Amino acid sequence: MAIYRDLFFNNLHNLLSGTFPVLQKLHRPEKWRRMVRQFMSRHRAHTPYFLEIPREFLEFLQNAYVREDDDFPFLLELAHYEWTELALSVATECNDLSAVDPGGDLLDGVPVLSVLAWPLSYEFPVHRISPEFTPAAPGDTPTCLVVYRQADDELGFMELNTVTAKLLDCIDNNENGLTGRQLLLALADDVAYADKEALVEHGLHAMEDMRRSGILLGVSRLD
Repeated sequence: MAIYRDLFFNNLHNLLSGTFPVLQKLHRPEKWRRMVRQFMSRHRAHTPYFLEIPREFLEFLQNAYVREDDDFPFLLELAHYEWTELALSVATECNDLSAVDPGGDLLDGVPVLSVLAWPLSYEFPVHRISPEFTPAAPGDTPTCLVVYRQADDELGFMELNTVTAKLLDCIDNNENGLTGRQLLLALADDVAYADKEALVEHGLHAMEDMRRSGILLGVSRLD
């Protein structure tokens, strides 16, 4: 039984270390092994699938992990960010490109967000955390990111300022089918931006960057 127990733990340890590499590097080896053992002994998994184990570990950290005095304040946010990379890499959603004009005008048309582009917001700058940078307190403003998977399955991320993050949220929840220009003008009112045309220009540049990255697919086809 001891042999099987060690094999099980080592497989689990290797899987989680590979999925949460920054989290693993930040902890002393004995502390990281203790966290994995606590997960193994305290958490009751709801799926037998190997690739779902990291999500189970995230749920364990959120709900059942017994915090220690030396835990990092960004522990949960960093774990979520690292898990997102795995979750997006194996996501099965597909974009319906038949309904998209990839070269359409982003101001006059209705921008289309890729289903493989996930907007995220954190209190800590999780994408910058490393053994050399371990912030003790949240930033002055939220860290807004979008993690995306391109057509060739390459993953990337883009850091957004708060206004661009709001724009992406407007595109994602555009139930009334507003054009890019209409979305930007409404956003200007929402954030009390005095020079609306300047915001439209800046917003267009931001949307073009997102289209080049594959975050935006183009605009909805009219036909």
